[in-house]
Amino acid sequence: MEPTHKKMASAGSVFRIYGNEVLRQPFTLFLIISGAIGAQVGSLVIPIYMRQLLNTLASGDRGPLVVHSLSITIGVIGIVMLLRWVFSRIEMWSLSFLEIRIMSNLTLSSFEYLIRHSHHFFASQFAGTLTRRVNQYARAFELAFDSIIMSFFPAAFFVVGAIVVLFAHNHVLGAMLGFWSILFVIVQVYLSRMHRPLRVSRAELESKLGGAIADAIGNHNAIMLSSGVGYEHERLGQFTDNLRAARLKGWHFYEYALGIQGFLMIVINVALLYGAMYFWQHGELTIGDFILIQTYLVGTFEMLHNVSIQLRRFYDSIADAEEMVALLEEPHQIQDVPNAPPLTVSNGAIDFKDITFRFQEERSILEHLDLSIRPGEKVALVGPSGAGKSTITKLLLRMYDVTEGAILIDGQNIAQVTQDSLRDSIGFVPQEPVLFHRSLMENIRYGKRDATDEEVIEAAKKAHCHEFIQGLAQGYDTFVGERGVKLSGGERQRVAIARAILKNAPILVLDEATSSLDSESESLIQDSLKILMQGKTVLVIAHRLSTIMSMDRIVVLQGGHVVAQGAHDKLIKEGGLYQKLWSIQAGGFIQEEEE
Repeated sequence: MEPTHKKMASAGSVFRIYGNEVLRQPFTLFLIISGAIGAQVGSLVIPIYMRQLLNTLASGDRGPLVVHSLSITIGVIGIVMLLRWVFSRIEMWSLSFLEIRIMSNLTLSSFEYLIRHSHHFFASQFAGTLTRRVNQYARAFELAFDSIIMSFFPAAFFVVGAIVVLFAHNHVLGAMLGFWSILFVIVQVYLSRMHRPLRVSRAELESKLGGAIADAIGNHNAIMLSSGVGYEHERLGQFTDNLRAARLKGWHFYEYALGIQGFLMIVINVALLYGAMYFWQHGELTIGDFILIQTYLVGTFEMLHNVSIQLRRFYDSIADAEEMVALLEEPHQIQDVPNAPPLTVSNGAIDFKDITFRFQEERSILEHLDLSIRPGEKVALVGPSGAGKSTITKLLLRMYDVTEGAILIDGQNIAQVTQDSLRDSIGFVPQEPVLFHRSLMENIRYGKRDATDEEVIEAAKKAHCHEFIQGLAQGYDTFVGERGVKLSGGERQRVAIARAILKNAPILVLDEATSSLDSESESLIQDSLKILMQGKTVLVIAHRLSTIMSMDRIVVLQGGHVVAQGAHDKLIKEGGLYQKLWSIQAGGFIQEEEE
């Protein structure tokens, strides 16, 4: 299974989505920005008072007026430090509040959109890869927003403020720092753009590795039974080797970028010190000015160095988010029409009118199929593998849309009603039921999520689940494992039937619902199914022909066409494909009995 969605979203799409989420929290955003500005104003003001303090100390005057002036200056410095601390706390408290809320919103919204993709979409994707993308989508916002608020914005504010203050004291030195800052930003942006392909490549390789691991874990039994541990280790080794090479290339580029930035910092530091010495020599600067310049430079270098580190993390997080946004920008293949009404089932008549369905233009599954099912009629679909039996049920449930034609339920085109109302009206028991890693009570209640415990237990009794559930240590609170692996095939099937009994939908689809049961369980379930089918329109996919002899009508499919239909005895007398299929299965039964 190879993912079909190779296209990456643009960084602009990520910024737009994240930006819209942030703007929905205007007051919290105001507190964050106010706190960040207040903290940086404090960082800019403190060196100014420190300059005044040092110049006063350098004067050598120890008189009471000077000491009083120094005391006031120190007091002001203390007050500014306290205010900076207060603003920093406001910023951090507001930041945590905003990020936690938005991360929750992003996780829920991305999951809701993702889960509404089509059956074909999920058949073409690794579950592990999709899980990773959802998780990293919210995490990427936290990393990106942290970088902006705690690194980029403070650095920009501090550097601009430092340039303004220096320019006010000395136009030349202020202009030198301003010119250097512009050059530094240009170089940084250029290096970041050069690094983008490496980040995108790394994100794609991480997704492939995650998908490969999830695929291997999900097929643990097949690996063990085929002695495939060594092969899987070698196969995963290829993914990890590619990812290691991509990560190493990214780190080498990152170190190269840091080297250039460090060199630029040395250049401006030496240049400003020489410039300050020149103006000090001509009496235009004081010792305090030297300290002011150096303090601003050290602060600028620390912030820009932090920006360099955060910029890599920022772009890495955006690259991770781009993978999820690409899925969010992928239109749903199956969509409700605008203002679609809910389906109303009064009788349960189903009409397949001139249905054609193709996966691709060259691969046709159904061709101009017509089939009408009367209200309350029990119809079985039989035919060789690939005849289109399962496709018909998937089209009825709108897991796919028809290529041509229409499917009507009580005269309503299912493509014109809401998907939820359509599926609420159909009970479905698949051949291989998949359960949630939740309790048995939750799994059965999924058929009717507002059902009481008593209703769940009653449905379990009708499906003959109650007996084996009572024998479990935790009873209905027993967790069944991922995909229900802690239960036998027959037990999983009975839980699925209990779920359908509880749902009690007017239309019932059975995909050979007793195929995974032993003979004793099958006998019990057949009685439950007869009760379940009463008063419903039933469509059964039959693989074991002995289970559908009592159906009102048997429809024989071959090559996507209806080739015969009628009761069992009638079809046997007519000969043809059904009689051939019956002879093959009956011959097998006879042979088994003789052995």
